[in-house]
Amino acid sequence: MLVLQPESDILSRGRFAPTPSGHMHVGNAMAALLSWLQLRSQGGAFVLRMEDVDTGRSRQHFADSIVHDLTWLGLDWDEGPDAGGHAGPYVQSQRLELYREALDKLQAQGLLYSCYCSRADILAAPSAPHGLSAEGPLYPGTCRHLSQSEQQLKARTKTPSLRFKVKERFPGFQDDILGPIEINGYASSDFVVRRADGIYAYQLAVVVDDAAMGITDVFRGADLLDSTPRQLMLYEALELTPPRFAHFPLLLDEKGNRLAKRTQGLSIRELRQRGVSPRRIVGWLAWITGLIGSLQELSPQELIPLFSMEHVPKEPVMLTPDVLNLL
Repeated sequence: MLVLQPESDILSRGRFAPTPSGHMHVGNAMAALLSWLQLRSQGGAFVLRMEDVDTGRSRQHFADSIVHDLTWLGLDWDEGPDAGGHAGPYVQSQRLELYREALDKLQAQGLLYSCYCSRADILAAPSAPHGLSAEGPLYPGTCRHLSQSEQQLKARTKTPSLRFKVKERFPGFQDDILGPIEINGYASSDFVVRRADGIYAYQLAVVVDDAAMGITDVFRGADLLDSTPRQLMLYEALELTPPRFAHFPLLLDEKGNRLAKRTQGLSIRELRQRGVSPRRIVGWLAWITGLIGSLQELSPQELIPLFSMEHVPKEPVMLTPDVLNLL
């Protein structure tokens, strides 16, 4: 079991790293607020980073909207796209050279191989086990042992992705909210670090960025919990120091589904247009996550002395009609 602990003399540094592919909803706002409170309660630095490496999904007007919504809610940051800082740029599409250098380092160690499989190929593989929720089934290793001649033949008709060779079973790690995390079979599956279309994968980009920006504390949603082992493998392979990780539960709608940027009526933009105040939203978020015992209208600054990791729930928060009506 890995216990991740930054050096005691390093200033705590956290970040909120949204993908600008839609308007920010209350689940995104909760992630930003909790991460901000964790760092501000420690007297640490808070970084805003736009994760727009997937240019097909990202749009500048959504990035602008996120900055506007965060500011309207009363959150601030020490470094970011609009604030500058020593670790910039704070937009992933401007950091591609760093990802290429990391990829070259992994390649030099013999840790990568070309993969010509499509998602359909993987789904069609016999008894393909379930893998990461965001990535579908586990990769069965089809291309890992292709000969050079086999690779050349496949390359005539398809541009390959690059996969990271997972060497051994991951031992697990300590999560600051959920406690010891044991890893199931998904961690043993080779994973993509550069897609066939040339886009660097989230797993690689986030590791390179967090390390380069000196991030010591990653506080994010439980939907990314199963990505953590893969990222820790990359930290080790790239000889980088990993941060501490804490994963908080997601907000679910009354049907038990995750909130998405397309969720109607729960974007910060729509709530603002309805006349809901930022203090109301912040207080409501603090209430549903257990930071305060009763619903109040508060600013993020007023919540700093009330924040404790022990108060953060470990189970998903269900947004029933009764809960939503109080927003």
